[in-house]
Amino acid sequence: MLAAFGRAFRTPDLRKKIFFTLFIIAIYRVGATLPSPGVSVTNINACIDQLNTGGGSDVLTLLNLFSGGALLQLSVFALGIMPYITASIILQLLVVVIPRLEQLRKEGQAGQAKITQYTRYLTIGLAILQSTGYIALARSGNLFQGCSLSVIPSNTAQPEWLTLTTLVLTMTAGTAVVMWLGELITDRGVGNGMSVLIFTSIAARIPYEGQNILETKGGLVFGIVLAVVLVVIGLVVFIEQAQRRIPVQYAKRMIGRRMYGGTSTYIPLKVNQAGVIPVIFASSLLYLPQLFSQLGDPNNPGSVQKFVDKWITPADSWVHIVLYFALIVFFTYFYVAITFNPTEVADNMRKYGGFVPGIRPGRPTAEYLGYILSRITLPGSIYLGIIAVLPNLFISLLDNGGNSTQNFPFGGTAVLIIVGVGLETVKQIESQLMQRNYEGFLR
Repeated sequence: MLAAFGRAFRTPDLRKKIFFTLFIIAIYRVGATLPSPGVSVTNINACIDQLNTGGGSDVLTLLNLFSGGALLQLSVFALGIMPYITASIILQLLVVVIPRLEQLRKEGQAGQAKITQYTRYLTIGLAILQSTGYIALARSGNLFQGCSLSVIPSNTAQPEWLTLTTLVLTMTAGTAVVMWLGELITDRGVGNGMSVLIFTSIAARIPYEGQNILETKGGLVFGIVLAVVLVVIGLVVFIEQAQRRIPVQYAKRMIGRRMYGGTSTYIPLKVNQAGVIPVIFASSLLYLPQLFSQLGDPNNPGSVQKFVDKWITPADSWVHIVLYFALIVFFTYFYVAITFNPTEVADNMRKYGGFVPGIRPGRPTAEYLGYILSRITLPGSIYLGIIAVLPNLFISLLDNGGNSTQNFPFGGTAVLIIVGVGLETVKQIESQLMQRNYEGFLR
């Protein structure tokens, strides 16, 4: 990997792409630390310190992780890339349901451009909703539970509605800028822009959280965490690279005077076919009861609110762990089912004269692909569940008053994204190097 980066810096055009990507990342990090107008930075820092020492809530942990800590600071890029991710997932689900979107997907590049445009519009709408919700939480004091300081203090120079409207517009515009920066990286830089920005946000939190563990728990615990992290990263790399290759043979066809076909290839089915999407789905679904519980009366909680606060909200609760694991397994099968259609793949193979050796084309091939996919999805879903619930097993080791999950920066979602994006970026760099450095016939 280091050799690939070394050759990339020696290649002029690749070097320009890498420096351009680093420049966009620097702009993104500056926007993540730039406070929004009308926000008290002093009070926010005091509330964050209080949140880290105890009494914190895990409701916004995942979103704060994806924004690189910008969400709790209410900065210009507070929403990060999460509205775009949510919009992309919604569009992927709607493609299966709405025939018009499915037709656009089959139209190739023009149809994909139209779907991308719909994704941008939906991103702006979700950014308005999410920014309004976060500002409402900040105004009511639920963003930093237990902190009595006002993070959005009243300003006598202008009406309150103008301050809140300015905050919503600023965060929404910040989301649009982040989306534009991600597309710039995709077009003119290295790697997938949105993935690189998420990678940057998560990596930006690692030094702070690692220092927090070292200062609060000592060098022994910090060394144990590093050892576990190395093992987890090795396991993630091994599983992420694992795949089942189904051989495909294409028959020879005579078109005009030329002979086509007769080649052998394979269909790669990854063990983790769904990626990190099931973890995001399960985390978001588990946060809903916690969020609704916060809307209730804390002085007079009902039976449902008591159950949620006792069994679902604590990350070390066995109910929370079992629900989290079961939801990840369910969403893994669900997402694989809607993104990989064995019938469509079998029809495309038959259309171009392809077949799996020993399997008849058409419906038998679709049934064979579905059987292989269901068998390979089971270990993939279990692997995702184990990696995701791994931070919950460190609750007793890293407990700092109920907010230890935020102090374990190498949780399942973070490791999956960091390793996955790192592997894909290195693969893209190596593929571009192979296009530029090849051996000629006379060498």
